[in-house]
Order: sequence, then C-alpha cells, then structure tokens
Amino acid sequence: MRGLKSTFILSACAGVVALSSCESNVQNTTVNYPETEKIPVVDTYFEEEVIDNYRWLEDDRSAKTEDWVKRQNETTFSHLNGIAYKEELKARLEKLWNYEKISRPFKEGPYTYFYKNDGLQNQSVVYRQKGNSEEAEVFLDPNSFSEDGTVSLAGLSFTEDGSLLAYSISEGGSDWRKIIVLDAETKEQVGDTIIDVKFSGISWKKNEGFYYSSYDKPDGSELSAKTDQHKLYFHRLGTSQEEDQLVYGGTPEEKHRYIGGSVSEDARFLFISASNTTSGNKLFMQDLSIEGAPIVAIVDDETSDTYVTENEGSTLFLVTDRDAPNKRLVKTDAKNPAPENWVDVIPETENVLTLNTGAGYFFAEYMIDALSKVYQYNYEGQLVREIDLPGLGSVGGFGGKSSDDLLYYTFTNYNTPSSSYTYNPETGASAVYWTPAIAFNSDEYVSEQVFYTSKDGTQVPMMITYKKGLKKDGNNPAILYGYGGFNISLTPSFSVTNAIWMEMGGIYAVPNLRGGGEYGKTWHDAGTQMNKQNVFDDFIAAGEYLIAENYTSSDLLALRGGSNGGLLVGATMTQRPDLARVALPAVGVLDMLRYHTFTAGAGWAYDYGTSEDSPEMFAYLKGYSPVHNVKEGVSYPATLITTGDHDDRVVPAHSFKFAAELQDKHAGETPVLIRIETDAGHGAGTPVSKTIEQYADIYAFTLNAMGFDTLPTPRIEAPGDNTMK
Repeated sequence: MRGLKSTFILSACAGVVALSSCESNVQNTTVNYPETEKIPVVDTYFEEEVIDNYRWLEDDRSAKTEDWVKRQNETTFSHLNGIAYKEELKARLEKLWNYEKISRPFKEGPYTYFYKNDGLQNQSVVYRQKGNSEEAEVFLDPNSFSEDGTVSLAGLSFTEDGSLLAYSISEGGSDWRKIIVLDAETKEQVGDTIIDVKFSGISWKKNEGFYYSSYDKPDGSELSAKTDQHKLYFHRLGTSQEEDQLVYGGTPEEKHRYIGGSVSEDARFLFISASNTTSGNKLFMQDLSIEGAPIVAIVDDETSDTYVTENEGSTLFLVTDRDAPNKRLVKTDAKNPAPENWVDVIPETENVLTLNTGAGYFFAEYMIDALSKVYQYNYEGQLVREIDLPGLGSVGGFGGKSSDDLLYYTFTNYNTPSSSYTYNPETGASAVYWTPAIAFNSDEYVSEQVFYTSKDGTQVPMMITYKKGLKKDGNNPAILYGYGGFNISLTPSFSVTNAIWMEMGGIYAVPNLRGGGEYGKTWHDAGTQMNKQNVFDDFIAAGEYLIAENYTSSDLLALRGGSNGGLLVGATMTQRPDLARVALPAVGVLDMLRYHTFTAGAGWAYDYGTSEDSPEMFAYLKGYSPVHNVKEGVSYPATLITTGDHDDRVVPAHSFKFAAELQDKHAGETPVLIRIETDAGHGAGTPVSKTIEQYADIYAFTLNAMGFDTLPTPRIEAPGDNTMK
C-alpha cells in the first residue's frame, strides 16, 4: 500500500550486474534443447485465429509440465555449470554481500525496532531496543520460519500503543499470506493464524482487531487461476477467522479487484480504497466513533489516484492526482468530503510529489529528473524549510507518528550504499544514524545523467554508472536495465550486484522510460495501451545511445528487466534482435493475449489494454507480444529467461511459452535457456542464498555469451590517453 491507495503492481527487479573486459571474443555454444511437444489450441479474436502450441504449459499442476520444467533446468544448469568461472563469481558475490545491513528504525510503544542482516543471513531479523543504552535484542527472526529460508516475513503492523503485533508471512514467494498476532512484550502468539490472505495491508482498530483483504480461493490452481473479487474483512481478536466481519466487497455493486482498508492514527476513521486496475481508485470512509455508521464515498469514480494521508479531527488531508497529474495535497471536511470541496494545501508543481507525514509535519519529496528533493511543510501548507540532503540520489523515510520528536530517513544512489540518518523536525538538523561497513569505495565510481532522443523526438533521461577513468572506446560490457510501466519510477539506489559489475569495469545504465512515474501521469500515460510502443522505442534508443557514444558495442550489451521489465526485454529482443548480445528477461509478462486470464492480471489493463477490448487493441497487443513475435529463422541474442515456480503475480507460464518458442525457432547458435527457481515467487522474500546463486548464474551466462574466458578487470584510461569521450 502507498498510503491507502492499493498498488498491486508488477515490481521491478533491481540490482542487475554484468562484467567487463578488454576485448570480446564472442563464442557460440550449441545446446541440445529438450523436446517441447506442440499441442495446438486455436483462439479466435475478432474473427482472427491465433494458434497457441504451448497452452498445455499453463497447467502448473500437471505432471507433464513438471517434467518439462525438470528437463529444462537440467539443460540450463548443465550449460551454466560448464562455465569455468561461475564458482569464482559466486564467491565474489558472497564476499561483497557479507556486510551488516540495518534498516531505517521505527518507534512502536517503548521500543525502537529495526531490521538487521549480519551479512549472508537468508532473511533479515527484526531487532528492538528500549532507550539508547540498552542492548538491542532479537524480536522476530524469519530465518527460524523454515530451514531453507523460503518462508519470509512479508509485513508487520503494530497497534498504536505498540503492545500487539500482527505480521504476515509468505511461503515459497507466493502472494498468498498468513497473518500471525503476537503479544509484543512476551512474544507469545495471540489467537489463531489467519490464512488465505492476498494483496493486503494490516490496519489495527485500537487493540480490538485489524482489517485485512483477500479473495475467495479460486477454482483450479491457487498459483495461476484468476482472482477477481477482493474483499475487506475485520478480524476481532479472540474470535475464529470464520467469524470475521465482511466490511466491503461482498456484493456485485461492491465488486473490485483491489480493496484496501486503513484506520486513521486517532482510530476515528476507516478509509477504504477500491479499484479495478493499478491506476485510479474509489475512496470511501466510515466514522468508527459512531456505532453502525455508513460507508460514505469521498471519490466515487476511478479516474484519479487518491488516498488520505492524515487527519486533524474531522479535517482530512488527501494526496491526489485529480486535476493535478503531478499530484497535490488537499484538505476537506469529513462531513462534506467530495472533490468539489477540496482546498489546496500544497498545490501541484511541475515535479511529481510524494508525501510523508510525521512529527506533526508534511514532508514533500519531489522527483526532479529522477533525483530527490525534500521540503518540510506545516499543516497550514506553509513551507518550513528545504531539507539539506547528503547528495544527489534517492531518499526514503521522513514518516512517523504525529507524536514523534525524531524522524529517520535513508539516502542512496547507484554508487553509494544506503545509509540511515536522524532528522530533527524542529531544527532541521540531520545526523548519521548508521552507515554500512562495506568493502566498496564509492569515490572510485561516477554516476552521470544524460538525456538522449527517442524515436519520436522525446528527450529521455538515463543514469550511467561506471568506474572513474574507464575507457569509452566501445569495448566495455554494459547492462541496460529498464522497466517503463505502472507509474513506477526508477530512482538511483545501490545494490551489491551492481557494485560487483562496476568493480569489474562494467557499465550499468538505467533509462527513465515512458510508462514510468518520473514525470507524472502524463509520462505514465505516454507508455500505456496504444502508446506502449513508445516504451520499447525509448529502450532501443537508450541502447543505440550507449553504442553511438562508445560506452559499449552491440556485442557487449546485455538487456535486463523484470516483470513488466521482462516484457520490455522480450519485446525489444524480438523487434531488434541485432541490438544486444544478451537478453535477460526475468519473471516477464510475455503472452500479451492471455495475461489478463491469470491471477490478478486483469488489473493491469490500464497499462496494457486486453485482447478482448477491440480489434484494434487485439492487433496492437499481438503486434508486440513477445510469445507471438518469435520468428522462424531469426538469430536472437543469447537469452537466459528466469522465473520462479511459485510466482503467482506473473505466472511462470509466460516464461515457459516464450522459452519454447525461442528454442523452436531461434536460428543462431547462441543459447536460449530458461532457469526456473524452485520455491520462489516474483522476487520478494527470496532468501539471500538463492539470490546469490541466481546472480552467479546470470553473470556467468552473460560473460560467457559475450566471449569471456576468464573474469575481467576494468579498462582504465592511462595518463595521456585521449580515447575518453
């Protein structure tokens, strides 16, 4: 949840890495692919017949599909395990990953809580500390949930007084959750475990119980079958789940794909967000201080994104993009909350607003060319100060309770590990709270922002990060990472995998493509539905820029993206198979004619449209759908598709069918493989051990496909060398 607005979106898979060297001796590898049987199924869309030879791979419960997965993994790992330096890569990843990581703290009751990972723990541990002098203690250790780390902590929520905690867990990376309640002081479980929860926050009503959301379990596979009607429930402590009160979503009139409930800090109001796609929501409220009070509409249409961020008595403060594509903060009275009564508190600006509240203030973060600036305002909308940040990059935090007298925030960029800071809202003073002791010298690296021209003349920003002094002579391997959808903004952040890439002389480039949220709703909409090709054009132009400016060459370029970014890579490699040497689509949306028939896929229609909308939309989707655009006799980049067998966000059938098409039609000798992780989902909660293994495989595959026999070293400009551009 972002405030109250539920955003069950395709998340970007960040932290991609590749490696560098002097010259590339491109190698081809012959792979004997497992046989994939063709069993044609014919679908008719607006009188056009489309053959689907691999529909059977959508059945995730069949022994036949299981056998196919096993055979594909055997082939893939046989190839990967034959790469001499894979274990060395894994060792490098483990070494750099092995440093203490501590999250931004948060205060609950008498304790300050934080997450900490000692280095290579599969899951981060929740610690707490009472006061500054007392030693921190382990409060909740997700590593104890399962032996292999595949059961993860997915979220937690404390009561206002901090005496009770409700936390959710994910098993095998699935979006389905369980909720467990603990007495915060004794750490003993309270009541029964709540099961079958999906796409849900946890919001307490005082200490009585909490609101959560879920679907009825679908007919068929719970990992792939369509989930369509979301429901908001209230669970009262001391009662069974069967007695939970259905609050909203149970009738045909209340049917929505995504429903979320959030209680105001003073416990007076329940706010309900209801939507059918990942953009736009209805907003309702209920006065909890009045027994049996009705649910009243604040916004009764889905033409805008709106959520309540704070209230002062009956005065509600809302963040909205209604009549403000870059968002604004407004206030209204709970007695007459409709949009016609809204009054601006922080008006819309030319930059996109993200808002946090804490200590009785508003903190307005603005993205300016994907970089953060933060301003502090009082509740009257008066500017208190611009906050002096540690540098150019991304911030997170400045949120807390209205009673807090100290707030926390984090700062990071592509070459600076995330550090935590304290902030005094009365004085404006910041101080370092924690900084990581990592064996990585950020001073040796540079991030530069460039603007390049896309196909239609649009200027697109891109961050390019690499080791200082790196020769720009076209001989550096580069990873081009993109997303371009769902109003998601790619802002600078550090990752261990990027660090290793750059340590070896690699270039890591991230363009802010249309479809994202970097420049507000207009930028987002410019990459949706019948404008989706703009996103692919922006990505292609980014690759062409890197080549033209001699950062790299097509033989040393890898394309990487996850989820909606997996679609981006799939569409780019089928439209421009000559652009890059390597393609790395992860957990991708790859069958654009059928994506809306799986799990919550129909909710992505705002971005994509569906094949059932109109003949024009069908033709447009079919025109770029990666599964439907693999051509016989074309040589495609070396491709490593990655997915998880428990991914119920973007079901692995997308990846299965794309791999089958590539292996059937690819004319080149470069390998086109699929790596299917077991007991893993869309990415969240993946244990560190599995993450390291996966990236060692990805990097080894990338280097091998680029022709590297050994692990490379940076190519630094010698004194007097004028080859730098």
